[in-house]
Amino acid sequence: MITILKEKTENDYEWIDITHPDKEELNKVASKYDLHKALVEDSLQPEHLPKFETVGDTQFIILRLYSNKVNPDADTVQEVTDKIAVFFGSHFLITIHRREYPFLNEIKSRYVETGKCVTPFQLLFRIVHGALASYKNPIADLAKELDFYEPKIFMQEKTPSLLKNLYYIKRKASVMDFIFDLSRPIIDNLKGKIASTHFNQLKDEILGLQTNTRHVVDNVANLLNVYISLSSQRTNEVVRVLTVFSVFFMPLTFIVGIYGMNFDFMPELRWPFGYLYAMGLMVFVTFIIYLWFKKKGWL
Repeated sequence: MITILKEKTENDYEWIDITHPDKEELNKVASKYDLHKALVEDSLQPEHLPKFETVGDTQFIILRLYSNKVNPDADTVQEVTDKIAVFFGSHFLITIHRREYPFLNEIKSRYVETGKCVTPFQLLFRIVHGALASYKNPIADLAKELDFYEPKIFMQEKTPSLLKNLYYIKRKASVMDFIFDLSRPIIDNLKGKIASTHFNQLKDEILGLQTNTRHVVDNVANLLNVYISLSSQRTNEVVRVLTVFSVFFMPLTFIVGIYGMNFDFMPELRWPFGYLYAMGLMVFVTFIIYLWFKKKGWL
């Protein structure tokens, strides 16, 4: 569906928004604005990563913004983010996307209709800024999830699917960090095309977002290390207890094994106090082992 969000007037620009594009209608627009065929093909590929290209007087960028329909177990670029393609020149700007993005209508009402975007480059700044802003709340939500799991790990509370949830938090943050790395050259190429204050604002915005995502990734890694360390500690404690029990029972089992043999000429078998002797010997050996463990500080 082709929508004209801003009509061109004298010495002005036109903003065309294309939602759910098909190849035929996109080719008509491409022919009218002399858009390169390869770039038109890129704009139709939903899995395409961020990029910036210039062909003649037309610039082309692909942005990826955080999807408004992300499943809890999403962990790929295509599952976590959506694509929006933008063609722009000195007198036009074309946005191409498959899903509805409310922030585009907000830009139209707040900045275009009020006359605050008098050039397509000012409009482009608002679109790029809106795409980056889509990551703010998701990153904050990931940080809140970590704050929820951190005390549970240190207090060793049983939490269902703990490792699975930490994995997906790390994956989402890693995907966003990857997108920010690919988006940096786009912003760098906008230098000189948009106002310096807007350029610096975008640079600061992506730097802050990437810092927060890497902070989330690092925190997940630290929590996983703590979790593994505590799990190893619990395992060592269990092994220690089992070892103590085995050390106590090994000599007792040896004594029982000796007197359980059925030889005719064992002196203690006919001895009236043989049973008391054997039991006393086992108690004595157990007491000696106990004192030895106490002295070593193992009990």
